[in-house]
Amino acid sequence: MIKKITSFTHHTTSEGERISYTYSTIGEDGSLINSNERETMIVLDKGVLKHIGAITEMLAGRISD
Repeated sequence: MIKKITSFTHHTTSEGERISYTYSTIGEDGSLINSNERETMIVLDKGVLKHIGAITEMLAGRISD
């Protein structure tokens, strides 16, 4: 069985930095077992928070005048 991330998003909430994501579960024979299951988590890992900050800065640079 393989679990494959199909999408994710980041947003800031009152609890902290949150990542929501969906994934599909694929059987060994290639059959789709579950599609787009949704999960969410508050990010506590400082390394991951640093990566979120880098992505946010990169995106802000793309929209600045």
